[in-house]
Amino acid sequence: MIGTRGVPARYGGFETAVEEIGRRLVQAGHEVRVYCRSGETRMREYQGMRLVHLPAVRHKVLETLSHTALSVGHLLGRRTDVALVFNAANAPLLPLVRAARIPVATHVDGLEWKRAKWNGAGRKYYLLAERLSVRWSQAIIADARAIQDYYWERYKTPSVMIPYGAPIQERTDEEILKEAGYEPGRYHLVVARFEPENHVDLIVEGYTRSAAEHPLIVVGSAPYAAEYTRKIESLAEKDPRVRLVGGVWDQRLLDALYAGCSSYLHGHSVGGTNPSLLRAMGAGAPVIAYDVVFNREVLDDTGAFFADAEALAKTLESAEKRRDQEVARGAAARERARTLYTWDDVAARYERLCLDLVAGRVMAED
Repeated sequence: MIGTRGVPARYGGFETAVEEIGRRLVQAGHEVRVYCRSGETRMREYQGMRLVHLPAVRHKVLETLSHTALSVGHLLGRRTDVALVFNAANAPLLPLVRAARIPVATHVDGLEWKRAKWNGAGRKYYLLAERLSVRWSQAIIADARAIQDYYWERYKTPSVMIPYGAPIQERTDEEILKEAGYEPGRYHLVVARFEPENHVDLIVEGYTRSAAEHPLIVVGSAPYAAEYTRKIESLAEKDPRVRLVGGVWDQRLLDALYAGCSSYLHGHSVGGTNPSLLRAMGAGAPVIAYDVVFNREVLDDTGAFFADAEALAKTLESAEKRRDQEVARGAAARERARTLYTWDDVAARYERLCLDLVAGRVMAED
């Protein structure tokens, strides 16, 4: 499993997927090797997965590709039945894997070229990487139907649709919330990297326009977005109800924050099936999401949606007035996650894909 920061998962959706899928493949009797970036962890093994630690250039453009290049170099000298590459940005390295006669599938993620952090050259690179992923992968993995449709419409390429899984929480750890200064059921929550496509600024602006009584808790930051972070901080400092708490690395507390919020505000717009959204659904949080096809696909009728700050302000005010209905909506979202987004099913699909790759038979799922 190549192309991520590695495990244990502490950063994002790819890392969570590697951890959840990898450990289940180990339990199913497979040997799993995960390439990790130096500095993330120094363990040689984690939950049965063998870990290989290699460095990366600390730069937003070069970090992923530099680490993957070293990972591929290491991979080529070892017996490997299948390579699972995460992130289409790694596509230029796929010919090396193919030349070694290693079957390879690429999880392409969302529409990375649409992110504002990439300038003209960056966008061109990601569009090129998409095309190269299609050309050089034996299978393309999409984590949402909308991404699957995009690759078919743009490249006439079939893909295997495998979403992420959702951890299910049946109860809220109110004790840990209270110890951290949060009142269960009486705060709105955002968990997001500070990037324009995640609309954290729009959420903060919409909240400040509202007459909401519950505070807004914003969890997140960004390593390469100083200007955007300053914009969010500027909006937040005008309203004492907004609390920017940075990253929360205590998983128990983060889980409790999801489960105990009065609403979860989700602004992501260019990814596929977003892990943070699934985590909120699995925790029974009532979700108010930015109105794009990806979020509607995942939430269906369990979600409320907004497209601008004014609409969000009204939705927040309404949500606080009809708490019983919001609790019921959150419970419906949890049941949807329990039914459609389970890690056991996700891992089983990856296992089937790997076996198909080894056997030389790969086709898109319905």
